[in-house]
Amino acid sequence: MRSVLLILLTLILSVPGIAYGQKGKKITITGKVVDISNKPVAGATIFIDKKKTDVVTDQNGSYSIKVKPGASDILVFSLLSGATEEKINGRAEINFVLKDHSGSGNISKNVSSISGVVNIKDSAIPVYQDIYDMIRGRVPGVEVSGKSIKIRGTNSLNVSTEPLFVVDGVITKEIDDISPETVKSIEVLKGPDASIYGTRGSNGVIVITRKTGKD
Repeated sequence: MRSVLLILLTLILSVPGIAYGQKGKKITITGKVVDISNKPVAGATIFIDKKKTDVVTDQNGSYSIKVKPGASDILVFSLLSGATEEKINGRAEINFVLKDHSGSGNISKNVSSISGVVNIKDSAIPVYQDIYDMIRGRVPGVEVSGKSIKIRGTNSLNVSTEPLFVVDGVITKEIDDISPETVKSIEVLKGPDASIYGTRGSNGVIVITRKTGKD
């Protein structure tokens, strides 16, 4: 009887996954991202279960990503075209249509809580004299001298070293008129995150979201 048990135990241990639980293999999801005009959206970032990945869409709007079997949601986000989310439900091909296509760089509220935003607390507002002082005091990874801002770790392809500014989803050249007490959050983008702006984002991007009446 003992010999039989030893033989059965040996067989069980020799089969991968039986003794210690089988580890599921990652599945590959592919798809294409287009805007409301059915044009490919390049540089859109893929999120899995609200977590940002390094995967972005190519020039044809196509992507390919490997996810764990237990993954539930996949979200695609473009600063220029918005965001949308789908349930994975075991699908190997998921295509997206980004409907927030205004051409002005609107940012979807769907990803406002998952982009690593620096939120500004009301108690800290009186400390800051202006928006530049606020960025200097609250946002890591930037150098502020007067009204000149430089994001550390960016390689300038332009004569200027100033970053691109996006305020409430709209690209702008000036932020002087923004009062610190109206700011809800500030986010710094650089490298792949800023690449969707092309050369305009080569010095990095500072995304400022102001409070609304609901905040």
